[in-house]
Amino acid sequence: MSDRESRERIARNFIERYGVERFHELLDALASGESGQRIAEELRVSRERVRQWKNVFGRTVTLYQVHPEVHAVLREVRAGPEG
Repeated sequence: MSDRESRERIARNFIERYGVERFHELLDALASGESGQRIAEELRVSRERVRQWKNVFGRTVTLYQVHPEVHAVLREVRAGPEG
């Protein structure tokens, strides 16, 4: 079975057991970085199960954003001395 087929099967199993609304809630909770413990308590499963779902249903993407004031300093420095 391919990874894609496995993810689809697990998603369908989750929906069958907990419902589509709970599936949306799970995905939103995972996307917002909610605690695995809190999610586990809500669904009455182990944190390990939540971790497995997290790995199956998506991936974590880390993004580094530079603050606007830091960009401003860089533009200022690139522009050189005013005068």
